[in-house]
Amino acid sequence: MLLEFRKSSYSSSGENCVEVAQVTPSFRKSSYSTSQDNCVEAADLPTGAAIRDSKHPELGFLPVEAAEWVSFARLVASPSRVLRETRR
Repeated sequence: MLLEFRKSSYSSSGENCVEVAQVTPSFRKSSYSTSQDNCVEAADLPTGAAIRDSKHPELGFLPVEAAEWVSFARLVASPSRVLRETRR
């Protein structure tokens, strides 16, 4: 992913400059979504992932840190195993 940086409007004119880049997620339908109804879309982000409702993409997305995304994916892949492990 190539990012294009620009000087932040909050940077001073001196040496203390901050540059920012906008990341536009590329969403794909989750393999766990049903054919038409409950569709969830996911996108990779540099620091984790983003999820959104495919029926209402205009409402934005929820960014999730990498560790949280891994835990979530693990739970979805095998919920009974994860629940057994947490009860020990």
